[in-house]
Amino acid sequence: MTWQRRFHLVRMHLDAGEALPTEAGEVVRQGEDLGQWVTSVRLGWGQLTGVQQWMCEQVLGIEPATEDEKPKPRRTQADKWAMHYEAARQFYEREGHLRVPRKHVETIVGSEDGQEGQYRLGAWVSNQRSRAAMLSPERVEQLSKIGMVWSLADERFQENLEAAKAYYDQHWTLCAPRTATALDKPVGQWLSNLRRPGALDGHPEWESALREVDPDWNPAWPADWQRHYAALRELLRDEAGPTELQPGITVHGMDIGKWLARQRAPKVWDDLAEEQRERLEQLGITPLTPAPETETPAKPATTPLGAFERGVAALAQYKTRTGSVTVPRGHVEALPDGSEVKLGVWIMNQKTRRTKLGDDKLTALTDLGLDWARA
Repeated sequence: MTWQRRFHLVRMHLDAGEALPTEAGEVVRQGEDLGQWVTSVRLGWGQLTGVQQWMCEQVLGIEPATEDEKPKPRRTQADKWAMHYEAARQFYEREGHLRVPRKHVETIVGSEDGQEGQYRLGAWVSNQRSRAAMLSPERVEQLSKIGMVWSLADERFQENLEAAKAYYDQHWTLCAPRTATALDKPVGQWLSNLRRPGALDGHPEWESALREVDPDWNPAWPADWQRHYAALRELLRDEAGPTELQPGITVHGMDIGKWLARQRAPKVWDDLAEEQRERLEQLGITPLTPAPETETPAKPATTPLGAFERGVAALAQYKTRTGSVTVPRGHVEALPDGSEVKLGVWIMNQKTRRTKLGDDKLTALTDLGLDWARA
């Protein structure tokens, strides 16, 4: 009876010369919303009997709704999960991981209608992690295959590891200073914390991941030594033969030439750990040969060598090692006692002051092969 009553109300409306109402609330007669009824008839055309369809079409001029006019079916929870998963898979294929920022929105093209959709992927991934115990095994497996990190601690570790990798790409070591940052993360402090005893207990996979980036990420020797060594290794990487690094050659603010000269000093070399010496030897670095003793026994030293004597000792050591007394002006020679002599500058100074040097000093310089010192 209700359908029949509304049919007659619409017919009376049309007989009065009015247009067919098509919007809800457009025409109300005797408490009936005629526009809403017409819309429901058009959308539910397939549920009408053949007679009702004929009456609506022939008497009222109502036609069934087109496909474009019909509302799209509401997506089920399974449909929504599948679309978010598709967004997650797209993110994983592009980025290589599923560490999605909390506020990230992923845009994908729907497979059915070809329309773009935006999905709050960061929030969804976080929600899946927190609801892991309630997910079906199938969904857990699906997410795991595209890099889902189920532990928050693992998630933070992976984020910091990416920053550590970025630091390594620039500095060739993970022995970063505590103040170092990369990708806006305090990677230096993070690595320092992980080097503390017991910090990696229960997380062998974390240590494996760090060693995969840098086997010497946590050396038994000072981190500062490892930073200098890594820079030296990089400097010598493409060198075909022995290369002399002069003091003043700096990398990331570190004077590698000066550092290397000190490592080669016999006393310093002997104090290095065996693993440190092995690493230097793999680069072709060997300790300096101590200066030979003079034939005349030296008197027991009661006071430190003077500047001239130290220069002579440095030149004798340089000549023994290289077979030459032609010394670059910027060269610094490390003596066995760990001290250093700016040998190139020292020779230039002696040559300038030649007329003021005593015969004993000129003789010492001549004996070493400096022709300009001859009388």
